[in-house]
Amino acid sequence: MANNMYITCLDLEGVLVPEIWIAFSKASGIPELKRTTRDEPDYDKLMKWRLGILKEHHLGLKEIQDTIATIDPMPGAKEFLDELRSLCQVIIISDTFTQFAAPLMKKLGMPTIFCNTLEVAPSGEITGFKMRCEQSKLTTVKALQSIGYQTIASGDSHNDLGMIKASKAGFLFKSTDQIKADNPTIPAFETYDELLNAIKKELV
Repeated sequence: MANNMYITCLDLEGVLVPEIWIAFSKASGIPELKRTTRDEPDYDKLMKWRLGILKEHHLGLKEIQDTIATIDPMPGAKEFLDELRSLCQVIIISDTFTQFAAPLMKKLGMPTIFCNTLEVAPSGEITGFKMRCEQSKLTTVKALQSIGYQTIASGDSHNDLGMIKASKAGFLFKSTDQIKADNPTIPAFETYDELLNAIKKELV
């Protein structure tokens, strides 16, 4: 029986699917695009920097979407998500964009995702991005709590720490050694089985 008073909030990239920008960095042969929120905690700064590189190389949304079409969820991710969704409600909270996430959601069985939006010119050039709200992950978790839900959260990067620390239970998943070392009080897991078992204990 699902516990409906709990919502598990999961990061997307690095947790359920590979990092989109790392895949695009390989496909486009532009090594600078490998930088992610694991390297740069300031997401606004990171995205503006990425858009500058895309403009310089005349790359737009279509090229990135072509790469995303080749990305599959991490092995075991869909099964993990299916089982978790049978136990409680799940929302993926990501700093990615609807234009990137939509094809990946199909491969994951259409879970609910809260993310951001790209501003795209008719030519396909990505001209900017619109964040849903400030500190979207932490703000969303606090909003869910304000309407009576308990939250459990898991992610791998700097921008997940707010929601992890604010939740009833929070876990690092497939994170970096540095982030784990800087946050020794947060349990850190490497496999979906470990993460699922930790969440199950909270749902009892």
